[in-house]
Amino acid sequence: MQLIDGKAVAAQMKAEMAEEVKQIVAAGGKVPHLAAVLVGHDGGSETYVANKVRTCGELGFKSSLIRYEEDVTEEELLACVDRLNKDADVDGFIVQLPLPKHISAQKIIEAIDFHKDVDGFHPINVGRMSIGLPCFVSATPAGIVELFRRYNIPTRGKHCVVLGRSNIVGKPMAMLMMQKTEPGDCTVTVCHSRSENLREMCLSADIIIVALGVPEFLKGDMVKDGVVVIDVGTTRLPSSTTKSGFKLTGDVKFDEVAPKCSYITPVPGGVGPMTIVSLMHNTLLAATHAIYP
Repeated sequence: MQLIDGKAVAAQMKAEMAEEVKQIVAAGGKVPHLAAVLVGHDGGSETYVANKVRTCGELGFKSSLIRYEEDVTEEELLACVDRLNKDADVDGFIVQLPLPKHISAQKIIEAIDFHKDVDGFHPINVGRMSIGLPCFVSATPAGIVELFRRYNIPTRGKHCVVLGRSNIVGKPMAMLMMQKTEPGDCTVTVCHSRSENLREMCLSADIIIVALGVPEFLKGDMVKDGVVVIDVGTTRLPSSTTKSGFKLTGDVKFDEVAPKCSYITPVPGGVGPMTIVSLMHNTLLAATHAIYP
């Protein structure tokens, strides 16, 4: 069993990107600029955005943080998106989810200029991804594909089971794994809360990507020997053994599943670090017009 060290891969990618930014600036080019819009004071969102701002600094990017209170109107937020769309200095921007219930997240996503949609959520980017065209790919799936690539994990012809069908992880992950590429070229099965024979599906899988948000859902008796397991889950559970009083727990019962795996991602330190670094990579692609010239 080999642990997939997302933290180490993310550090490697950061070093590569920081060097590229230095070269761009030395050649008289523009510093990449990522903006983030944060509504309210959700703890998880605050942490994610703070990490994104810090990572921008590490890479030599410019970053902007625009804050609104929970009671911001949809119209005000749409006006902010419009300003960022028109701001030539901003290469890419994100509106941090979740948003308050009175705001339509889908309406906000669709208002973002897809050329600056570094989250990869806009229907144009999702559509282009589904048919294998260049686009901004949602950060978590993009990060997982990069882990497969850097660890040289064979995927061609393998049976990949994706547990979860969210627009952010499950669906794009399934599409990427079935593309005629390497990593990719898998036979993909997507399972979810209504799936029957779920255990049998998992037992037939060579690769399992778990993105359900259900702590320790995947048990040892659901996987075969030699399986590759990617755990996207990050649920905060109360813990008396940590200073913070909680522990990040994945969707995989690690102690049971890991001994059967050829490769497995830990939580924390697996997929998590790859998500932020993939967002940064999308921003660099936007700044250099590598996707949309």
